[in-house]
Amino acid sequence: MAEHLVIYTVLHQPRRLKLPAEPIPAGADAAQIERCLFDEAMNEYYFHKVATWCYYPATEMFLQLADQGLAFSIGFSLSALRQARMWDPALYSLFRKLAAHPNVELVNVEPYHSFLPLIDLPAFAERMAWSRGNLEELLGKRPEVTDTTEMLMSDPIYHALNSVGFTGALMDGRPWVMEWREPTHLYHQGKELMLLPRHYELSDDVGYRFSNKGWWGYPLMADAYSHWVRETWGDFVLLAWDYETFGEHHSKDTGIFDFMRKLPEELTRRGVKTISPSDAIARFRGSSHELPLPAFPSTWAGEGGIEFFLGNPAQQAVFQLMTQAYHKALLTKDRRIIDLALWLTQSDNLHLIQWFGRSGSQAEVSAYFTPREWWNLGPSGIIWEMQQVYKNFIRALGPYL
Repeated sequence: MAEHLVIYTVLHQPRRLKLPAEPIPAGADAAQIERCLFDEAMNEYYFHKVATWCYYPATEMFLQLADQGLAFSIGFSLSALRQARMWDPALYSLFRKLAAHPNVELVNVEPYHSFLPLIDLPAFAERMAWSRGNLEELLGKRPEVTDTTEMLMSDPIYHALNSVGFTGALMDGRPWVMEWREPTHLYHQGKELMLLPRHYELSDDVGYRFSNKGWWGYPLMADAYSHWVRETWGDFVLLAWDYETFGEHHSKDTGIFDFMRKLPEELTRRGVKTISPSDAIARFRGSSHELPLPAFPSTWAGEGGIEFFLGNPAQQAVFQLMTQAYHKALLTKDRRIIDLALWLTQSDNLHLIQWFGRSGSQAEVSAYFTPREWWNLGPSGIIWEMQQVYKNFIRALGPYL
């Protein structure tokens, strides 16, 4: 039975595209191109909305829990930190305070939450190394453990992360990846980099099912959940959630904050100790197991495969445009243009159209995150205008070559 619990939460806000697509004037400089690509007014609106319902109350809750001795870890995308610095300096200071707490481990993430690991693996490795140093500058801690984007992991991604010196990486412990192995042990793939698999069922009990009145476990109480954790066989349980779980995905009136505040006491009562990812690596490295990783990337989204992001023709078309835009930007050798292309590789631009041609709970989640302002265009209009953003960018790069 598991006596140790690792908790991880990741905070990210996308940089949403401007739809309908705004034509880019001939000969536009990088700043003009940027203004045509991204809807910063919309981004600011949604940032403040989520800050009110989630970021402020959740950060205050996590600070209280840390003060009470709960050990946990957090990852911040640079995309989210950028928005906090621009639009809510007080919240940014609160994020810094949380990251600096001695009971909180800072985890590295892909800075723009991009799909660069699927487009340019060497550049991805460089970006992850850069992100590590940048987070140390911004938040005062140097991450030793890393996440990726949407917890993407594969054999090539593992080697890219190992090449830049991380001690550990998070992954999703899906059965199709783990096969006969339990996700409650530390793993490796013949290199120094340790793998910490997320227990996706116990994580999703909170992340997705907590407020679902049709779920057999509803209402979920801290004592029952702590019992489930304690009775799970293995060395440790890794729970990983979106930060927006607390107040955005599950509103305050669902009891999610009360649940979290009661959780440490119930865990302690059952002899479960919370530890950081680095503590888990130090404690269990000597007994870690070999895990052959697949060539196809796994993710914590949807059913755990890349088809959540590339499973319909609209997503596949946008991904092709992402790739073309990125590589044409590389040809310009202009750092400002390449940076814009990196913003255009955000995974959110594929997540937001997962609903196209689909139905069911996953499509409903994707539709929920699609800005309501876009729906005036209609489903096909959203897809057309999103593609047009990329086409306009690609066309605008001609004078730079």
